[in-house]
Amino acid sequence: MAYPRQPLFAPHGAVATSQPLAAAAGLAVLRRGGNAVDAALATAITLTVVQPPSNDIGGDLFAIVWDGERLHGLNASGRSPAALTRERVLAATGGRGAAPVEALGGAQSAGPAMPARGWLPVTVPGAPAGWRDLHDRFGSLPFAELFADAVGYAEHGHPVSTGVAATWSRAMAGHAGLTGEEYAEFGRVFAPGGRAPRAGERWRNPDAARTLRRIAETGAEDFYSGGIAEALDAHSARTGGLLTGDDLARHTSTWVTPVSARYRDHEVWELPPNGQGLAALLALHILDGSDLAALPLAERLHRQIEAVKLGFADAHAHVADPERVPVPTEALLSPGYAASRRALITGRAGVPTAGDPERGGTVYLCTADPGGMMVSLIQSTYLAFGSHVVLPGHGFALQNRGLGFRLDPAHPNAVGPGRRPFHTIIPGFLTRDGRPVGPFGVMGGHMQPQGHVQLVSATLDGGLDPQAALDAPRWYWHAGRSVLVEPELVGTAEGRSAVAELRARGHEVAVAAEPAVFGYGQAIWRLPEGGYVGGSESRVDGGMGGW
Repeated sequence: MAYPRQPLFAPHGAVATSQPLAAAAGLAVLRRGGNAVDAALATAITLTVVQPPSNDIGGDLFAIVWDGERLHGLNASGRSPAALTRERVLAATGGRGAAPVEALGGAQSAGPAMPARGWLPVTVPGAPAGWRDLHDRFGSLPFAELFADAVGYAEHGHPVSTGVAATWSRAMAGHAGLTGEEYAEFGRVFAPGGRAPRAGERWRNPDAARTLRRIAETGAEDFYSGGIAEALDAHSARTGGLLTGDDLARHTSTWVTPVSARYRDHEVWELPPNGQGLAALLALHILDGSDLAALPLAERLHRQIEAVKLGFADAHAHVADPERVPVPTEALLSPGYAASRRALITGRAGVPTAGDPERGGTVYLCTADPGGMMVSLIQSTYLAFGSHVVLPGHGFALQNRGLGFRLDPAHPNAVGPGRRPFHTIIPGFLTRDGRPVGPFGVMGGHMQPQGHVQLVSATLDGGLDPQAALDAPRWYWHAGRSVLVEPELVGTAEGRSAVAELRARGHEVAVAAEPAVFGYGQAIWRLPEGGYVGGSESRVDGGMGGW
């Protein structure tokens, strides 16, 4: 029989993420005297090398930091090029836009969409500036020291882990039909020998090592206004891109105040828009009116699925760049609005619509240190390898976050110049009466808010430790009444009975064979007597370390 992974207990500090070498890099920093932010940055930077299908130097980053007294949020997502307009997109796609992308889910993927690959969905990468800005505010070790493991793995190579190899192989199928000049470098860097590296094969990326050194030595300035920026500008101009050196030079991260919703006697924290964290908070706010722990499994699942649908409907209707369009965050999270949405849940599966409140491929990691500082951080290029545009001689792919824009000019999230698109990556944090419990996250596009809801419920309703909560069978709602469940959910008589009842209520339930759709997560909780307990994803190469 297969034995479940056990939670990790650590007296001093801990690191959890989706790849063991990256977790080890963060733990090494903690043991050298670095704090949780130093460890998070070492982990995040290493992840760009050891898990490149899911994140890269050319991606974005969001983070929540508990500094020992309060929470801070960093939105290190990039904005669209100044030349990006709806007209440019329509002209490049024959006036029709592209087919909707499954990963966006629900109403967000309805109708014509932004292209998923190439230059059009490329936005300014925010991760390098995010690393610098987190370090400038909270770091304790020298910035360049945090790059050591990442540079070493890129320069000298590392054996590719099993889960990463599987994701990499699947991504190659999507690259096969991309033939423009902008894609030429991808094969040299990410498909040596014409294929993805297999598990255990050694993969090197010396170009990325040089790029990381330049970011480390210049505090990321070279990326936005130096030699790397000049190379990006030239490659874009030569191959039909819209990204310019001016777009890079104008980039800034934004410090934000996290937003929360009560669930049981806890507070669940997410970052405000342009991320989709509101979807998780809206769903939890709705569910807080039910005693899920006392309900039969079928009723519990039904209410969770319906609450998630309503949360997504509102997020897809209202989330946009708050610097451009006011987002009614406070109204959406008001108790009265939650009650009105809760009242829409019946005993039958519904198809959600957005309400009208009063207006006024990804990696996740978490760290905790002996002083009580904790970090929840997520970064991504989106889908697998993002845009598949790779800067020659620099070893990294550019993200395709512009895919999150809408082509409807009346939508708050309409495509346009200098805007941050709807973003799927969301770090989470849990507190109780203002005291920290810990960071958590579940990566995976449209799955992320659903994963947050399920992890929080498994913890607070089910009383599970972080590892058991992460290992619990998951469900995934995409659109309409369609729901996927993991095979483990129907592995018991109770689970089979619950799925049968869900189908009787109108849910179109199918059992999924592919684990990737259910996301990958991590969590670290503080222990009452000091120290930490944490868990890391067992569906993939989850890694965790502590001491």
